[in-house]
This record gives sequence, structure tokens and C-alpha cells, in this order.
Amino acid sequence: MPKRILQGTVVSDKGAKTVIVNVTRTFKHPVLQKTLKRSKRFHAHDEANQFKVGDLVQIQECAPKSKMKRWEVIGIGSKG
Repeated sequence: MPKRILQGTVVSDKGAKTVIVNVTRTFKHPVLQKTLKRSKRFHAHDEANQFKVGDLVQIQECAPKSKMKRWEVIGIGSKG
């Protein structure tokens, strides 16, 4: 089964080898047909501590690395 890849913005880099990525998705409400935005924060593994707040990054599912981390950073979109 392929691993999911999401794109979001780094909102915190305070943890050791960890960044928190805010992923925003848009969808249409099933009844009202109005476009809605929902966001979720993911804890992601950053081995080299190279990503900073404001960076646009891609994260991918991985095996659990800690209690909260189930994702790892695989690439960067642009610097904040």
C-alpha cells in the first residue's frame, strides 16, 4: 500500500529532531456545497533539524518513531 504524502507549513521547530507541520485541506460541504477549510497539525521527524518555522514541506507516513511521530519530512517546497 502506498504511503500518504501531505504538504504543509512548519509551525514549530522547538523539539529535538521534530517539527510540527500544519496541513490545510479544502473540501465541499456535502449538503451546503460550500467550500470549507480544515487544518490539522502533524508531528514529523526531521533528522538534521534543517527545517524552520514558515518553511513549506512535504511529509510522508512512516513507522512510529515516538509516541506522537508517525510522519517524516521528505522534501521542502520553499523557504519561509
